Amino acid sequence: MSISHEASSGAGSEQSHSGSSTGPNIRLSTRIKKTLKNKLTALVPAWEGRVQDVPASGEVLSGPCAVAAFAEEVPKSTWAGYRRIIKISPYARQEDGGAEQIETWSAVLIAGLHQVRLEDEAGGAFTCIYLGSTDSERMDTESGLVTRSLRFGVYIPEPQRASTSENAAVTSDPWLAALQRWTVNELSADYSVYTDRWPGGYTMPSILWRLTGCSTAAAGTAAMEVRKQCVGHVLTDHTGLTEQTISHLVKQLALQSRIAVTSLSSEGDGADSGGESSMRYMTVDEAAADLQADAYLNGQIRLTLTQRMRRPVTSAPLMREIHHTKGIQ
Repeated sequence: MSISHEASSGAGSEQSHSGSSTGPNIRLSTRIKKTLKNKLTALVPAWEGRVQDVPASGEVLSGPCAVAAFAEEVPKSTWAGYRRIIKISPYARQEDGGAEQIETWSAVLIAGLHQVRLEDEAGGAFTCIYLGSTDSERMDTESGLVTRSLRFGVYIPEPQRASTSENAAVTSDPWLAALQRWTVNELSADYSVYTDRWPGGYTMPSILWRLTGCSTAAAGTAAMEVRKQCVGHVLTDHTGLTEQTISHLVKQLALQSRIAVTSLSSEGDGADSGGESSMRYMTVDEAAADLQADAYLNGQIRLTLTQRMRRPVTSAPLMREIHHTKGIQ
């Protein structure tokens, strides 16, 4: 589910990433690789027309150039989607600086791709995250070029299944929906706010709220306390803006005494749907942030919400008759 100041709904906000239940298909992979090649050329103009796939057997590379190759693909999480590993290998001539030039280009690639949102020609969004380099600089024996491989994870939101009669009634958690509405009111119109998972066409800057846990505890004989743990992801294209947004949300959540959440049972419990009795509230128990956490994968905000609820009154049958014998005094 997503809400922006243009009020879009959850499943409908996702743009189609054509794919099967086992992951993105070949056409999508082709679009992603094409988008990455264009991005690499923009980052390193010296590679114009020289960003290519793995060379065929016997083909000799001529530098400067770069090779982009897809590796393994695995489902990462319900909210982040699929992860496709891509290895990017820059190649430099010895006379152009060799290993020193490779270091320079590697720094440019990491700065230009890590936690960067890209969009393919079909409008599908994906995020690149730098995963490190396991290779040392080496000499390509056939071309004489110096190279080193960098590993990036390409994260692709999992496509939503079409609604059916069985799942049409399934909606986002009402607490998440309330938190989503509150966030929209706290931020500017530039932000999109999502719940549960990143949609296929997610934009930046944006916020994602998702549930990570739920527990209950007795609060006396007539009440119980429900606690839910949430994680907030703040994704922008600037580190300063990200930290500013996180700090603002955590501060405002700490100052917020309670957040209104519509009671699911208010329609059928006899309460006046237009009055105070038809509204419940959740309380912000704790809000904390880790500014170093990965924005797309792990989220930077940890939030605990609580709500007190009355225990249902169980009715017991009354005694209708008493039987006794004459021997009882």
